[in-house]
Amino acid sequence: MGSIRSARGVVRALCTVMGTVFLLTLGSLVLQSAPQIKSDQKAKIKGTIVSRSGDLVKVTDKKAGTTVIVVVNDSTKVERNNFKYQFFVHKDMDMTALVPGLTIEAEGVGNAKGQLIAKTISFVPDAFAIEVAEEKQIMANQKAAAAAQSTANQGVQQAQGAQASANQAQVSADVAQASANKAGKEAKEAGVVAVYDAADIALVNKRVSDLDEYKVVGEAGIYFANNQADLDAAAQADLDVLAGYTKGLDNYMIEITGYASSTGTKQENQKLSADRAAAVAHYLMEKKNIPMRRILAPAGYGASHPAASNTDAQGRALNRRVDVKVLMNKGLSEGS
Repeated sequence: MGSIRSARGVVRALCTVMGTVFLLTLGSLVLQSAPQIKSDQKAKIKGTIVSRSGDLVKVTDKKAGTTVIVVVNDSTKVERNNFKYQFFVHKDMDMTALVPGLTIEAEGVGNAKGQLIAKTISFVPDAFAIEVAEEKQIMANQKAAAAAQSTANQGVQQAQGAQASANQAQVSADVAQASANKAGKEAKEAGVVAVYDAADIALVNKRVSDLDEYKVVGEAGIYFANNQADLDAAAQADLDVLAGYTKGLDNYMIEITGYASSTGTKQENQKLSADRAAAVAHYLMEKKNIPMRRILAPAGYGASHPAASNTDAQGRALNRRVDVKVLMNKGLSEGS
C-alpha cells in the first residue's frame, strides 16, 4: 500500500467531455440586479437549478423564465417525492442532491436581497433520471438515424446512376430508410430505458468541478480496501487536511465522487462506490462539522472512469477510491 499512498495527489480521474444538453445551457452566473422576491413575502417557485455556490442555489423559474436565488440553511427541509428508481445519493442526504440540472420546488420567504430563503425544497428524481436517459438514448439514436439516412441517400444515388440496378438500389434505400425511421422513433420513445444508470452516467460526464465557472481550491484521493467502505486512519488524516481548506471560505462546496474497481457486478460496484462516497460525506459532516448543505451529491459511479488499469492488483487498489474537491464558484457570491 506504500506505493498506493505515494500516488495520492497524482492519480485523478480523467474527466470526459460534458455531453448532455441541460448543463451545456448554463447561462451567466451574474445575478440580476432587480430583486425577484419581495422582502418578507411568501413565495413558491418551480424551476431548474443552473448553478450552485455554497448556500446559494440559482434557479430558472419554469413558468416565468426569471432567475431566482434560493438560499438554503440549517432550517431548510429537502425531500425527494414519488421516486421509483434508484437515485445517486443516500436517502438521508437529500440536501446534497441539489445539483445543476435538477428541477425543484421551493417555498419560503423573500429577504432584503430579493432572494428566496427556502423553508422547504422538494424534487422528483424520476423526472431527472428519465430526462437524462431520454437525452442519452436520443443522442445514440440520432447517430444511428444519421448513418441509416446516409445509406438511404447512397442507395437513391445508385438507383439514379444505373437504371438496370434501380430496383435493387431502391430496395436497399427503402431498407435503410426504414432503419432511419425506426431509429428516429426509438429516439422519441426513449423513456425509462437505462434509467438505472442515467443519473450516475450523466454526473460522471458533467461534474460541477468540470465546469469553467468553478475553481478547485483543494482536493484529495481517499482509498479503500477491497470490497470495503470504511475509512482507515490514513484516509481520515487526508480528510482532516482537506477540511482545513474550507477555513475562511464563505461559499465553498465539496464535491465527492466514489469509484470501485471492476471486481464484482455493475450493481455491486455502483452500491459500493456510493457507500464509499457516503462514508466520506458522513466523516466530513460528523467529525469536521461541514454542513450537509455544502456537500454536492456524494455520488457513486461504480467502475467507470478508472484511474489505473484493472488488470493488476495495484491498479485495482488505485481505482477503489473517492475523489474529494473543495470548490468555489467564480461568479456567484453572497455579495452579488
